[in-house]
Amino acid sequence: MQSTDWLLYANAAVWLGIGAYVFMLARAQKTLERRLRQMEMLNDD
Repeated sequence: MQSTDWLLYANAAVWLGIGAYVFMLARAQKTLERRLRQMEMLNDD
């Protein structure tokens, strides 16, 4: 295997990791937004 192949694989792995991290952040943000809406509804009562 040539060094350019390793570079390509490493680049792909980094971008997959970044994509997974962004996906997890988006999921956490949706959960927080849902919890905030619930708390606001309880506060309005």
